[in-house]
Amino acid sequence: MKIDKGIRHPIHPQHKLKLEYTEIPFICDGCTEAGIGLKYSCQQCEFDLHKACAMAMPSSIITHPFYKKCEFQFHYKPPGAQMRICDGCRNDVQGFVYHCKRCGFDLHPCCANLPQVLDDGEHNLYLCLKLSSSCHHCGGQGRGWSYRSQCKSYNLHVSCVKELLAESWQAMYLAADKNKVREMQTRIPSLKGTTLKTRHGGRGGKVKKCSQMAAGAVRLIVSAILGDPTAIIAAVVAGFMSK
Repeated sequence: MKIDKGIRHPIHPQHKLKLEYTEIPFICDGCTEAGIGLKYSCQQCEFDLHKACAMAMPSSIITHPFYKKCEFQFHYKPPGAQMRICDGCRNDVQGFVYHCKRCGFDLHPCCANLPQVLDDGEHNLYLCLKLSSSCHHCGGQGRGWSYRSQCKSYNLHVSCVKELLAESWQAMYLAADKNKVREMQTRIPSLKGTTLKTRHGGRGGKVKKCSQMAAGAVRLIVSAILGDPTAIIAAVVAGFMSK
C-alpha cells in the first residue's frame, strides 16, 4: 500500500484517508492508543490512524533489537482468545499489534517504532528494556520499557508517560462538551502541576543539572510515544521533568 497524501485502507475501505496534522489528541482506530501530530483521517466517519498503523500491513514482518530471536508479524487484531499485553508499555493490546508467534511477545505499532536513542540536539535519552533504578514517576522498577537519561540518574517508564498524558487529557475533556471535543482549538495539554518523584536529593547540583538536561529531551519521549517523532508538538511538556 503506497503511503501518500491520500490512501485507502483495508479496515476502512469506504472512504479515502487523508494525511493531516493535528495538535488535538486522538485515539487511533487501529491500535486504540493515543496519538497526535500526523495521522490518516476520514473526517466523514471520524476515523483516525497513526501513520505507523496506516503503513503496517498483514504481510509486514519486523525485528526489534530487544528481542533478537523474534520475528514480529503484523495483525489487525490480537491473535488468539487470550488477552495480550504490549511488552513495551505493558498496556492491553486491543487492536493493531506486532506479534511474535515463536516467543509470544507483542508490541503496539508505535511502541515497536520507538527510537533507541532520543537526541534533542544536546543530550540523549536511551531506550532500555529494564530499569536499572526507580522510575521517577511511579517509583517502581516494574516490567516495561523506559527511557534513561544520559547521566543514568533519571528513568521514566514508557507506560508512566502514557499515564501522565492520559490524566492530563482526561482532565481537559471532563470540562468540555463531548460533542465539541473535535472542535477544541487547544494544543496538547501541558503537564503543569505534575511532579516527578525525585529520589536522589543527596547528589545536589549534579542531579539538578541532570534533571535540567533530561527536561530538555523528555519532550521527544512524548512525541515518539504518540506516533509523531518530531519535536514540534512536544515543546509544551518540555519542562515537566524539572518541576
